[in-house]
Amino acid sequence: MNRYFLQLSYFGKQYNGWQIQQNTKATIQGVIQENLSTLLRQDTEVIGCGRTDTGVHAKCYFAHFDCEAQNLAIEKKQWLYKLNKISPPDIAYHELIKVNETASARFDALTRTYEYHIHQQKNVFLNDLSWYTNLQLNIENMNEAAALLLQFDDFTSFSKLHTQNKTNICKIHIAKWEKQNDKLVFTITANRFLRNMVRSIVGTLIDVGTGKITIQQFIEIIEAKNRNKAGMSVPAHGLFLTDIQYPSSIFIHE
Repeated sequence: MNRYFLQLSYFGKQYNGWQIQQNTKATIQGVIQENLSTLLRQDTEVIGCGRTDTGVHAKCYFAHFDCEAQNLAIEKKQWLYKLNKISPPDIAYHELIKVNETASARFDALTRTYEYHIHQQKNVFLNDLSWYTNLQLNIENMNEAAALLLQFDDFTSFSKLHTQNKTNICKIHIAKWEKQNDKLVFTITANRFLRNMVRSIVGTLIDVGTGKITIQQFIEIIEAKNRNKAGMSVPAHGLFLTDIQYPSSIFIHE
């Protein structure tokens, strides 16, 4: 068997997140497995780099799969064309890379980066891609609080309750707000993320931005390790997975 990484992007509005679940509408994983199984003419399991929730988008997502064919990477341009042709319009396949037979899209990821998009002027063209709020936000305070995230490693306060995580320890490398034209964009990079973590962090930083809580109270929320102390989870449609980094040693260059 040969193992390949598949790089793709998707618009998550119509999907119940990444992972296949019983008795739910379409999932990204389910559609990709169906596409690959059709093209490869064999049942093909796909393992993703992580779970994204219902409605979340991905500008850059990696998944791996195994197949007997050895020349897919050589013929990838034509192969990707065929794969895109049978895919729905809200999923696009961009790259195919042969990797070591033990490489994992999930466990070999060094870092993942998410962006959360907010617009404060009503814009009908952003309804599915950014969260509209007319709240008055102090970006300086939000950035001061965001920078403090790098000093902590236990993010239980921002994790969805009753998950199967063995640990809530994460290492955050970047957390910052930037104004991009008419939008505010929060960028966060970490070695791993807990379920609902980014959306609850953003919701709590919004509370800092409106003055609902102080920066000291933000610190106390992190230290409490209690989800009930943190702010709301902001809507999913403003969230994008934008980058995943892997060690170069797992890739096979032909």
